[in-house]
Amino acid sequence: MTDLALSRTPPKRNPHFWRDTLRGYLFILPVVLGLIIWTFGPMLASAYYSLTDYKIVGEPVFVGFKNYVELFTRDRLFGQSLSVTVRYAIMYMVIGQVVSLMIALLLTQRVRGLGIFRTFFYLPIIVPYVASAVLWRYLLNKDFGPINAVLQGLGLPAINWLGSPESALFSMVIMSVWTGAVTTIIYVAGLQHVPDELYDAAKIDGASGVQRFFSVTIPMLSPTIFFNVVTGFIGSFQFFVPAFVMTDGGPVKSTYFYNLNLYEKAFKWLEMGYASAMAWVLFIIILVLTLFIFRSSPLWVYYDGEAQS
Repeated sequence: MTDLALSRTPPKRNPHFWRDTLRGYLFILPVVLGLIIWTFGPMLASAYYSLTDYKIVGEPVFVGFKNYVELFTRDRLFGQSLSVTVRYAIMYMVIGQVVSLMIALLLTQRVRGLGIFRTFFYLPIIVPYVASAVLWRYLLNKDFGPINAVLQGLGLPAINWLGSPESALFSMVIMSVWTGAVTTIIYVAGLQHVPDELYDAAKIDGASGVQRFFSVTIPMLSPTIFFNVVTGFIGSFQFFVPAFVMTDGGPVKSTYFYNLNLYEKAFKWLEMGYASAMAWVLFIIILVLTLFIFRSSPLWVYYDGEAQS
C-alpha cells in the first residue's frame, strides 16, 4: 500500500489555471482598487491629518496628539454632542428594535393582501433621506403639522416637536423608526425560518402565545436580533442628515449630534485636522461597542437551540 501511494503521480494542474486565476483577479480588481483608493487611502490620510494642524487652505503642520488632548480636555461641544448621540442611540435601539419586530410579526401572519402590506411598510426606505427629513419637518411642525392637527382633533395639546429641547431628540427617534424598513424585513426573513414544529410542540406542552414568543420566537430569532443590534448601533452613531436638515443641532444643542459637530469643525471652521481626530475617536467608540456586543453574544445568541460557543 505504501509503495502504491508513493508511486502515484501528483494530479496535473489545469492547463488554464493561470489564465483563470488572472481572470478572477481582474474581475475583483475594481472592488479592490475601490477599497484601496476610496476607503483605506482616505483612512490612512485622516489618521495622519489627525496629528496635524490642517486648515485645508494651507499645509498641514504636525502637532502630535494635541488635537486629541484638546478634544478630551477643552472641547465642551465634544462631550455634549457625544451625549446626544449616545442618548439617541439607546432610545433608537430599544424603540426601533421593538417596533420593527412587532411589525415583522404582523407581516408574517397568513392574511390576504400580505404582499401589499409588506410593500407599504418598505416604501419609507426608497424615499431619499433628505426628502424624508423635509417631510418629517412638515409633519412635526407646531403650527400647521398634520400630527399636531390630529392631536388637537383628539382634544390633546399641540406639541412643539422640533422647537423644544425636551421633545426634539425624541422626534429624531420617531423619524428614524419610520425609516427602519430594512430592520423589519430582516426580522421577517428571520421569523420565516423558525420551524413550525417548535410552535406545535410548545402548544402541546400547554404554552400560551406569550410563552411561545419568549421561549421559542426570541431564542430562535436571536441571531437575527444580534445582527440588527450590531448594524443598528453602528448606524445610530453615524446619524447626521435629519439633524442637519430638520433642526441644525437645535434647539439649545439638544440635537447636536457628534457627526454634526464633526461636520461643522471640518467644513464650517475648516479645522480638518481636528475633525480627523474626532472621526478616529468615533471609529474607536464604534469599534469598542461592537466588540462588546460580540463578546456578550454567547450569553444570549442561540444557533439551532444551542448557545453560541
